[in-house]
Amino acid sequence: MNENLFTSFMTPSLMGIPIVMFIIMFPTIMFPSPNRLINNRTITVQQWLIKLILKQMMLIHNTKGRTWSLLLITLILFIGTTNLLGLLPHSFTPTTQLSMNLGMAIPLWAGAVLLGFRHKTKASLAHFLPQGTPIILIPMLVIIETISLFIQPMALAVRLTANITAGHLLMHLIGGATSVLFSISTPAALTTFIILLLLTMLEFAVALIQAYVFTLLVSLYLHDNT
Repeated sequence: MNENLFTSFMTPSLMGIPIVMFIIMFPTIMFPSPNRLINNRTITVQQWLIKLILKQMMLIHNTKGRTWSLLLITLILFIGTTNLLGLLPHSFTPTTQLSMNLGMAIPLWAGAVLLGFRHKTKASLAHFLPQGTPIILIPMLVIIETISLFIQPMALAVRLTANITAGHLLMHLIGGATSVLFSISTPAALTTFIILLLLTMLEFAVALIQAYVFTLLVSLYLHDNT
């Protein structure tokens, strides 16, 4: 294949104007607002799934943490639908861009941490120095805990970017191998095609799991600080 392996990860543009904002807004079309007394099956299933996911995430939260429920459910729906739409042929996945994932992770992490310092100042500061620490280890532990705290948003963003990017690259490579093998060996091409189908099903699961993991970790950061 003559196409560059990383072409699908380039930000698309129209007449030199980036259209990534329109792509980011596109998933909202998949969740229409119900305007009827009796909804159809699609909207009913969507609402049931949203309530189920929200109930699972809010079990560990107190009253202050539950005020973030709308933000968390919006986050998981946005990441999940964006990941799924990126599996369509000739499409662009915004979550493969580390800059976008950092743009989601850093404000959410910072909001949770600042909330903890505001409402649970002593408990938040206690995380930097576990009880019973020897005096000689205090400076080192404070530095280590501070670094681990600031690494949290980086870990969130890199985990999502790496998992989505790796899956897309693997699908691209196996798809290219399948197209080449069809002119060389049909049985080998059919074998790689079956592997590609299985990998595609796995990527559907990964797209949803990564959205859940990202949101769950944000929810846990919030739980630790409320």
